[in-house]
Amino acid sequence: MKKADIGLIGLAVMGENLVMNMAGKGFHVAVHNRTTEKVRAFLEGRATELGPLAGNISGAFSLRELADLLEKPRRVMLLVRAGEAVDAFIEQLLDVLEPGDVIIDGGNSEFTDTIRRAKHVEERGLFYVGTGVSGGEEGALKGPSMMPGGSPEAWPLVKPVFQAICAKVEDGSPCCDWVGEGGAGHFVKMVHNGIEYGDMQLICEAYQLMRDVPGMSADEIQNVFAAWNEAELDSYLIGITRDILGYKDADGAPLLDKILDTAGQKGTGKWTSITALHEGVPLTLISEAVYARCLSAMKEERMVAGAAFPKRPAVAFDGDRASFVEDVRRALYAAKIVSYAQGFALMRAAAATYKWNLNYGGVALMWRGGCIIRSAFLGRIREAFDRNPGLTNLLLDPFFRESVSERAEGWRNVVATAVKSGIPVPALSASLNYFHGYTSERLPANLLQAQRDYFGAHTYERVDAPRGQFFHTNWTGEGGATASGAYAV
Repeated sequence: MKKADIGLIGLAVMGENLVMNMAGKGFHVAVHNRTTEKVRAFLEGRATELGPLAGNISGAFSLRELADLLEKPRRVMLLVRAGEAVDAFIEQLLDVLEPGDVIIDGGNSEFTDTIRRAKHVEERGLFYVGTGVSGGEEGALKGPSMMPGGSPEAWPLVKPVFQAICAKVEDGSPCCDWVGEGGAGHFVKMVHNGIEYGDMQLICEAYQLMRDVPGMSADEIQNVFAAWNEAELDSYLIGITRDILGYKDADGAPLLDKILDTAGQKGTGKWTSITALHEGVPLTLISEAVYARCLSAMKEERMVAGAAFPKRPAVAFDGDRASFVEDVRRALYAAKIVSYAQGFALMRAAAATYKWNLNYGGVALMWRGGCIIRSAFLGRIREAFDRNPGLTNLLLDPFFRESVSERAEGWRNVVATAVKSGIPVPALSASLNYFHGYTSERLPANLLQAQRDYFGAHTYERVDAPRGQFFHTNWTGEGGATASGAYAV
């Protein structure tokens, strides 16, 4: 019997769909699951949908059998829950695989775990790949965005499979390329998910503003999103929002109005924010999006708090609805630019820390298709980095600088209206504050630094002295001349 091209462990939704994708592209796949009954159920059920191509799938009921089914050097992909399950399978696979074989983690693992695992596997003479896979169930089946990193020697071994099954952009370019060593692939996927959190929260705030300020119905808001999806905001998330707003429950009412306002999360957005704190990158919009989900989950407490305080006074909308909706569109687009600017700034900082040579334009290309944040907008980001590979912040690119400048007034109008109306817009306001702060030549941090020097002798720099020269003042006349060492975390 012909040996299999690749093995896959984990037959949950993503695993099943990736197997169907691989087999449909002509690859022979050997499959295994910890609960072996799932292997037989998959072979006798879902796999048969491939017709004659179902023969491209073989079942393995043990890891030894899986290893025996694979062509050497073996390639085994894990699609199991991140954390202890990945470590457990790695140890079991190291017992049945050989030097030169490749272990691939296709789950949402934390990138620091991937750095550790790659080192461990490489010390045993095997290669390791941690690859982000984005696109959900549909993407896994029809073509996801894939962000592989790890052992460079593994890339030629997995590239033919990955680039065959991934999404493609208009010119046929695959939405998959090598990201870098160690945990680079999972890091880029983590940032992707953080930006996804930001995009989703911005869209939710735009929806609430249109619903609560001019009092638009779900159908009216759906028409707005449909129009937006035909222009510069064209994206997967705008498209599905349009569809959600139009979906009716059995009684003909919008289903959206009946969904409880509590949001879940799997942790990748939180990891993005924590990493930004470690790197000293102001990832304000994405962090507010994470906190917004946390606040939404406090439903019962919010109900108590809502009853404890006077209701917000109703603010009658007496403006022009079309003008307001246009301002919301401008605000959404400008804030989206900030979200990506912060995400790419985080990637640049981490690349310096971990010695990764990230291709930022290439990352934007990988996100153009298959993934959740796919949009026409990403083409502009690739062009920005093609123009200037050393670009420090997207806001400094000529296209994005002009785009934000043109929309700033509408952006401010929307946030001001939200504040006056008592409508929370944490992501829209955080992005606007970041823009104001980033473009301010003078911030009040001079006072902050004076405060630090006053109570802790932390020193300060002066505007009339060279950068890097530090001073201390004995503010009270009792503190003495001894100063704390100057350092920053």
